[in-house]
Amino acid sequence: MKGVTVLGSTGSVGVSTLDVLARHADRFRAVALTAHRDAERMAEQCRLHCPDVAVMVDPDAATRLRGLLADLPKRPEILVGVEGLEQVAAMPSADYVMAAIVGAAGLRPTLAAARAGKRVLLANKESLVVAGALLMQAVAESGAELLPIDSEHNAIFQCLPSNFSTGLAAVGVERILLTASGGPLRDWPVERLAAVTPEQACAHPTWVMGRKISVDSATMMNKGLEVIEACWLFGTDTDHLQVVVHPQSVIHSLVQYQDGSVLAQLGNPDMRTPIAHALAWPERLASGVAPLDLFAVGRLDFQAPDLLRFPCLALAFQAARHGGIAPAVLNAANEIAVAAFLDRRIDLPGIAAVVGDTLDALPDETVEGQGVEFLLDVDRRARECAEQLVLKRGF
Repeated sequence: MKGVTVLGSTGSVGVSTLDVLARHADRFRAVALTAHRDAERMAEQCRLHCPDVAVMVDPDAATRLRGLLADLPKRPEILVGVEGLEQVAAMPSADYVMAAIVGAAGLRPTLAAARAGKRVLLANKESLVVAGALLMQAVAESGAELLPIDSEHNAIFQCLPSNFSTGLAAVGVERILLTASGGPLRDWPVERLAAVTPEQACAHPTWVMGRKISVDSATMMNKGLEVIEACWLFGTDTDHLQVVVHPQSVIHSLVQYQDGSVLAQLGNPDMRTPIAHALAWPERLASGVAPLDLFAVGRLDFQAPDLLRFPCLALAFQAARHGGIAPAVLNAANEIAVAAFLDRRIDLPGIAAVVGDTLDALPDETVEGQGVEFLLDVDRRARECAEQLVLKRGF
């Protein structure tokens, strides 16, 4: 029986993780669940999955949770704050840790899990974007396992040989093809993007996701962050990565080899597939996802991304090539800009404008030899700068 901590259990990836765990209750048990402030859903999850510990980052939400669970004869221990997240990420009874907290907020507990030598199921791409060197060092030093959960990176992992860590060129890899749906605005005229509403940006045609990541998909910043994540996960650079828009979201990514072969991983767009893969790896187990019906799919389309329509993708490639603090600044500025768009304080093109201006405003700094406190300070400074730019640009 493997114990699993689910960081971000009330989000879409967390809910899918608990679904897979429940299908294999003889093999896995949720020992800890965490959320930011959704005490009502957390209470439901605690009643259903009976974790030993529940963490609410928000203190008021923790108080509400205690009240909601007051009638239980055996209540989970309730912890509060980021310290609670770090504690359950490293707790001895947790063999696996699902890192599914959205944004830079997931960095500290993800690092705690890696340093504790856990199998880390990484859905929090921002941990690698902000602190790639630090996280990869922690994995190497502790002997932790880092398995990607983003459908694209999980697909790449499945298409690579088991010894890819010796170097992609050494195992015959020419390049990685990272697929993208193009989001809900893929076919909108560029001149209409300023009129896009939050509801339209969040109406993803194939994936069911939270609001922040849905907007990131609409701007293709999500794909840009995934480019940076892929560089760290697979030891490569942007010269050996290509983004391919694939509207059907059936091919989740591909790996091109030097002999001309291209391997692809296909499946219905459902996060339970990569979750089940990472939980069972190197075995396979049922995920609850319906088999792929190629006759129903009918066709597979591919096109190059339009960087005029998706300037956030261009900014992410720029940050990846520049290195230093640029990826952390990119991520922080984007989080502020997306929140402002969702609050109707800026328009959709304003997201790329705020991110680009923040990158220009902060001076170059190296991250070599720096720790998490330095990176979190960079994150704070970038957020403050981005917020000031939002105020100047806002409605």
